[in-house]
Amino acid sequence: MKDLPRRKANRLDGFDYSTNGAYFITICTVNKKCIFWKNPITIKINDDIVLTEYGLIADKAINNISSHYENINVDNYVIMPNHIHLLLNVSCKCGRAMLAPTISTVIMQLKGYITKEIGFSVWQKSFYDRIIRNEQEYLEIWEYIKNNPINWQNDSLFADK
Repeated sequence: MKDLPRRKANRLDGFDYSTNGAYFITICTVNKKCIFWKNPITIKINDDIVLTEYGLIADKAINNISSHYENINVDNYVIMPNHIHLLLNVSCKCGRAMLAPTISTVIMQLKGYITKEIGFSVWQKSFYDRIIRNEQEYLEIWEYIKNNPINWQNDSLFADK
């Protein structure tokens, strides 16, 4: 039997992803399939974005994160044609980080809810994360998320499908 290649670990080894702080998350659709926007190729500016039924389901799910996880706040997000960017903030005021869910738990449940509502999985395995280290980085990511739709055709995840 042929050995399968080992996947690179997506999470930072030994880091507690329930720790207070900000996290930049990117979740992609399988095969970069454009399912969240109507007419993703003709989009020129933010105002032209119309979410598909699947995009509306994702939007509802994202907006419900804080109601399911009191220690998690969605500071900013954007739904792109084939991926979602989230700026999540973990803030456990209780002094016990164990009460805060891990970022992986939040994303797994978000993807699971969207999958259940759509009726089939649209997601690539896992997700990308960046632990935000300071205010400057936070502000840069905030701007990146805000401007991502305008820059869609230059995006590394751009797909004309």
